[in-house]
Amino acid sequence: MSDDEISDAQANMGMDAAPATEEPISEDDWAAAMAEQTAPREAAAPAAHPADIFPSFNAPGAAPGSIMNELDMILDIPVQMTVELGRTKITIKNLLQLAHGSVVELDAMAGEPMDVLVNGTLIAQGEVVVVNDKFGIRLTDIITPSERMRKLGR
Repeated sequence: MSDDEISDAQANMGMDAAPATEEPISEDDWAAAMAEQTAPREAAAPAAHPADIFPSFNAPGAAPGSIMNELDMILDIPVQMTVELGRTKITIKNLLQLAHGSVVELDAMAGEPMDVLVNGTLIAQGEVVVVNDKFGIRLTDIITPSERMRKLGR
């Protein structure tokens, strides 16, 4: 059993894990975690091909690199990315009664995919991953522009 599995088992049994030193998470740690989690799936599944949902940048008559130069102007614009676990509605009376250790029930079920929103728009869904005591999300489903338009029509 790995150290992470032991820590998870201890946490589930209410036992404190050994104190961990605060280590910065490098991109190599995330890459290793992602590779470890996807290795068995990749062996069983055929090679995935990227979805053909975006227009080609090689449009006839366009000067080479001109579209890329235009895109470079917007690449540094910050956007707000949110991962939503779930929602609930409660009365102000119940809100004022919340204290340290209170549990608030959400509308999402355990194991359901988390919603990933950019500037309030659903763009993907994924599952929670933990690497070095930090939460992350592994995307499992990307919402296509046509799916977003269909959801707006509802």
